[in-house]
Amino acid sequence: MNLSLYTVSAFLIIDTDGHRVLAKYYHPKGHPNGESKKLSTLKEQRAFEKGLFQKTKKAGGDIILYDSHLAVYKHSLDLIFYIIGDPVENELMLHSALVAFTDAVHMLLRNQVEKRGVLENLDLVLLCLDETIDDGIIVETDSTTIASRVSRPRADTTDIVINEQTLLNAYQTVKEKMQQRIGQL
Repeated sequence: MNLSLYTVSAFLIIDTDGHRVLAKYYHPKGHPNGESKKLSTLKEQRAFEKGLFQKTKKAGGDIILYDSHLAVYKHSLDLIFYIIGDPVENELMLHSALVAFTDAVHMLLRNQVEKRGVLENLDLVLLCLDETIDDGIIVETDSTTIASRVSRPRADTTDIVINEQTLLNAYQTVKEKMQQRIGQL
């Protein structure tokens, strides 16, 4: 019986030209296989990303075994989202984490999931990633839960408009309260 947690080696977002938009590599110390030395330098990471992109740039697949890593990926307009795990990881769990992440990002970015939108809202995307994967461990696979934890109130709904009328109302309220207090003396 496998009692280990589902772990992820990396999370990547690569554009359709093969350039890195976002990359987060995980090297947990408490992993059952020990701390991994694979993909620990920038040069190794870039080479891995380039080769992975060459294998997955055409839409149509979901899962690939590349360079002794299990890669689950999903195309979205001009981006490709990847979750990279060890070959012994559960593909369905990695896939459900990726789908939950991409669905949450779609909700938060109002279906404008393209390179420009992701870069403009990188804070929300990174918060989504942190809510989905924590230090290489998948912690959430429900997209609505991820989106609700990350969402922030929109600025247009919380703006307080201060104009002459509101200032006049505040002045009248203070004047009435002062008259009541003076009248009590």
